[in-house]
Amino acid sequence: MSDHARAFAEKFLIKPGRTFKLKDVDPRDNSIFQNEGATKAETEQLARDIDALQDRLYAEGQRALLVILQGTDTAGKDGTIRGVFNSTGPIGVSVTAFRRPSENELAHDYLWRAHLACPKRGMIGIFNRSHYEDVLVAKVRALAPKKAIEQRYAEINAFEKMLTENGTVVLKFMLHISKDEQKERLQERLDNPKKHWKFNPADLEDRKKWDDFQDAYETMLNECSTDWAPWYVIPGDRKWVRNGIIARIVKETLEEMDPKYPKAPWNPKDFVID
Repeated sequence: MSDHARAFAEKFLIKPGRTFKLKDVDPRDNSIFQNEGATKAETEQLARDIDALQDRLYAEGQRALLVILQGTDTAGKDGTIRGVFNSTGPIGVSVTAFRRPSENELAHDYLWRAHLACPKRGMIGIFNRSHYEDVLVAKVRALAPKKAIEQRYAEINAFEKMLTENGTVVLKFMLHISKDEQKERLQERLDNPKKHWKFNPADLEDRKKWDDFQDAYETMLNECSTDWAPWYVIPGDRKWVRNGIIARIVKETLEEMDPKYPKAPWNPKDFVID
C-alpha cells in the first residue's frame, strides 16, 4: 500500500494497543468526502476497480479477502454491500448474513459457523454481521456467562491470526451511526411499505440498550483491533460517505495484495483454432 493510501486508511484505523473512545468519532463526519455527487461517482469507479482486482484474485486462486461489516441495527451493512460490491462479479464473491444461530450451529463452538463461511482462496468473502455478535449481542443480552465472553476476545484474535497466516487478508469495518440517525432509519422502515420486511420489533428492545451496545462495541474495538486484523470505524450517518471510505480502503487493500493472473504452462502461439 502506498504512503498516500496508508494515510487515508489510518484516518479510520483503531490502532492496536491504544485506548479508543467511540465518542471521539463523529458519525456525521464528512471531512474526507464533502461533495455527495462527486463521491458517488468516485465510489462507482472504485467499485469497478474492485471488480477488476477481484478478477485477478480469482484467477490467481492463492489468497482470499474477508470483509467484516459490523454495526448496530440500521447501520447500513446491506447498503454497503450494494454500494461497494454491486459491480463485482458474483463468481468471486460470497456474502454470509449472520442471523440468530440455528440449533445445529448452537451445537458447535461459537466460531464454527464463522470458519465454515470464510472465503476460499480466490474469493472475496463478506460477513454481514459476524462472529463478533458473540461479544456484542451475547454480552448485552447476557446470552453466555461473563467469563466465557471475556475469554472470547483472545480466541477471536487467535482465529483471525490463523486466517491471515493461511492467506486470508481480514478487513473489519464498524459502521458507526448516531442514535438520532437510527431513529430516522427505523421510522422509515415503518413508513415505507417496501421496507416493512426489514423492520423487526426486537430492534426497539435493543435500542433501549443503546448505551450498553456502545460500551460493548468500544470494548470489542479495543480488545480485537490487532496488527494482523485491525478495526476501522467508519462514520455512517451519511451513506455516501460510508460507501466512499470503505470502497477506497477495499480497493487499496486489493492493490496492496497485488494478485497476478497466472502464467499459462504453454505457448499460445503453439495453437491454431480453425
